[in-house]
Amino acid sequence: MTAAIPPAPASDAVVTEGLRKVFPGGRVAVDHLNLTIHRGEVFGLLGPNGSGKTTTIRMLCGLVTPTAGHASVVGFDVATQAELIRTKIGYMSQKYGLYDDLTVYENLRFYATVYGVHGRERDALLRDHLDSIGLADRRDQLAGQLSGGWKQRLALACATAHNPEMLFLDEPTAGVDPAARRAFWKSIYDLAAKGTTILVTTHYMDEAERCQRLAFLSRSHLIGLGTVAEILAHFKQATIEDVFIELQRRDEGAVV
Repeated sequence: MTAAIPPAPASDAVVTEGLRKVFPGGRVAVDHLNLTIHRGEVFGLLGPNGSGKTTTIRMLCGLVTPTAGHASVVGFDVATQAELIRTKIGYMSQKYGLYDDLTVYENLRFYATVYGVHGRERDALLRDHLDSIGLADRRDQLAGQLSGGWKQRLALACATAHNPEMLFLDEPTAGVDPAARRAFWKSIYDLAAKGTTILVTTHYMDEAERCQRLAFLSRSHLIGLGTVAEILAHFKQATIEDVFIELQRRDEGAVV
């Protein structure tokens, strides 16, 4: 029986040590991942398709059990305290998860309730949330009538309806126009300024450059970690896009 990972320092939201996931058939999705994400940090997890990003996020969210190694999220062990972790985090993916026949407010109320927020506490929280995310004027509009950018903003609001300590964003702006993406990232930094830790995956390199630190995965391994400047120096490339293109060449044919 493996020992539980020690509690993370107060300054760290995520700590992984030798984290590994092997799926049936022997396919290694994540291999010996050592990673630390600081509280309040906007952190980018990048890499070509099949590099292990989504599996890493699913392990950190307590949705997939690691094969080996340890990980803690906001102080809780992913292997033994997954239920607690899920009450402290929010998750948003590129897949549309709103209810078209519910209003903006009804979607928010539903997700807040799912996350365990009820009654007057929920009503007060959502009232403030509508204002901070910029959705107050669209409170009674059906979600199905929103544009793509507003749907993404509502999805972000739903993922943070319970004021989570950490937010996981898996390619959240895929297919959204540049103006909507800029507005979305303003909301991300507003959340970070309030203390929310954010891990984001993206294939938009201008978004990657907005992250305070980046981790690059390639074929299940962590191969680069640091600020944008540190990543460029490590890979001897001029831009983050050049780094990504080089990794895509290396990983061509990799399986997700």
